[in-house]
Formats: sequence, structure tokens, C-alpha cells
Amino acid sequence: MLDPLADEYLQADEEDPALFFTAAYNEFSGPVFGYLRARGVDDPEAVTQDVFLALYPKLDSLRGGLQGAKTLLFSIAHARMVDHYRKRERTPDSAPYESDLDSRRAPSAEDQAFGHGEGLGVTELLADLNPDYREVLALRVVADLSLEETAAIMGKSQGAVKQLQRRALSALRERALLRNGTS
Repeated sequence: MLDPLADEYLQADEEDPALFFTAAYNEFSGPVFGYLRARGVDDPEAVTQDVFLALYPKLDSLRGGLQGAKTLLFSIAHARMVDHYRKRERTPDSAPYESDLDSRRAPSAEDQAFGHGEGLGVTELLADLNPDYREVLALRVVADLSLEETAAIMGKSQGAVKQLQRRALSALRERALLRNGTS
């Protein structure tokens, strides 16, 4: 659902790219950040900024208002996420942090917010899923994209996206039951 302030920006001057960019940023920066974070991008804030920098020069040719901007933004975000993983494959491994060797035991604010202490973090839940399942959940649930937008970004039919989402949610449900000890 688009923010009412976004409509005010657009009504003020639909031809002004700066106002349109501000409206798009205010409306979609949070969902773009959430999508990138859910997909495991190392620095989702920096990549979010990169996504919006890539949008700005395309504003003159953009069609479809804020919905068009949303589709374009998530297409750019998806491409940046793919670039991130390609770069990661070419980068040598660094030494992982060994939490067992660290004597500090207070959980971080991030761990508390994302439920890592209880093993129920969003990133943890998505980590073991099939890559297509992770992608469809990140786009549909985290980024709140429509079925059509998700299908366009993933290069699949709407029916395939529906099926992937159903299977992904079923896999998460099974995991929740297993973690709670219920069968």
C-alpha cells in the first residue's frame, strides 16, 4: 500500500524528478533494505543506497508512477544481490568468528531483535531453504511485492511463483513444527 505522503509528492509536481525520487525513496527504501538483508547481503544499507543511485538516472524514462519505480527498484536490488554473491565467490574466505572462544556472553541488540538467541531468526529460517524458496519469500513477504512483480523479477510465470511460495511456506511450517517438538 502506497503512503499518502507519496501521493502528495506526486500531486505537487509529477514532472519534478527530485520530488518523485524522494517519494520513491520514502516509500521503498525500507522494503528494499529488508529484501537485501533477508537475502544475506553483507552490507544491505550500502547496497540499498546503490540501488537508489541506480534509479535516479532512469527517472526520466520511467513509466508507471510509484508502482513502476517499485518494480524497477526491486529488479535493480535483485541484480545487486546477484552481483554480491558473484563477488563473494571470487573473494577469498576470511577467518570466521568463533563465538565459543569469545568469553563475552551478552547478546547483541541485533541478536535479540532477530531472535537469534532462541534460534528463530528470519535469516536462520531462510538459510536452509531451497534458493528459489528463499527468493520467493524474500520478494513476496519481506519486500511485499505483488505476484506479477515477483514473477517478472524471478523470470518465472505467476503460477510457478504461486507454487514456489506455497511450497516455501509449507517447508517453513514443517520446520516450525520440528523445532517445537510437534509432529
